[in-house]
Amino acid sequence: MDFTGKVALITGAASGMGAATAREFTAAGGQVVIVDRNTELARQVAQEIGAGPPIIGDVSDSAFCNQAVELTLKRHNRLDVLVNCAGVIVRADGPNTTDDQWQRVMNVNVNGVFFMSRAAISPMKKQGKGAIINFGSIWGGVGAAGVVAYCASKGAVHQITRAMALDHVEDGIRINAVCPGEVNTPMLASERPSPPTPEDLQKLADETIPMKRLAEPVEIARVVLFLASDAASYMTGALVNVDAGYTAR
Repeated sequence: MDFTGKVALITGAASGMGAATAREFTAAGGQVVIVDRNTELARQVAQEIGAGPPIIGDVSDSAFCNQAVELTLKRHNRLDVLVNCAGVIVRADGPNTTDDQWQRVMNVNVNGVFFMSRAAISPMKKQGKGAIINFGSIWGGVGAAGVVAYCASKGAVHQITRAMALDHVEDGIRINAVCPGEVNTPMLASERPSPPTPEDLQKLADETIPMKRLAEPVEIARVVLFLASDAASYMTGALVNVDAGYTAR
């Protein structure tokens, strides 16, 4: 896949799947704009891939999302791909999820996807072409115990993907979602009583994943690139599970 001359704005690009996606786009010839809250990590990734200065801020703020798109256009005069990867998780059931935790998950995972997508639609529509790839999750479709806010938020992302894909299909804008299973990222280890050991993670894989291993971030990033490419020209409104067979059973 060749993204020479194409510009991709990637949220949550300072680590995990977002950083892997930024690396893959750059390797394919694209120009990447990194958006993240973590200044230090975002700068490290930007320096590594030769991108411009990262845009630092919170995607739950609609004004910031508008500014991020405007700055991307100022730098590159176009926006071809938006990847909504930024996300947070709270590991708790309903009674143990606080109001603040619920709002934070919804603000980042749902509002952030909507605000960034809304901001990107106008320039893409003017270009007559664009691709938006949202990060859903297998847990947005099948659910899981102990992560109610996260499951609800990803279910909403799936519906945003479908609805906006239909709204903008005649504008030449394709909108799809990648739905990862268990991936070896910082989020997998976050919000737990203690950091999982390699043995803990292997036990998780053995018990829950048909392939008996976690995905590496680059394996998800490659699917994102496919969805952003012309190779996926007949795909919009799709939810693509990348889960080693987790949802097949």
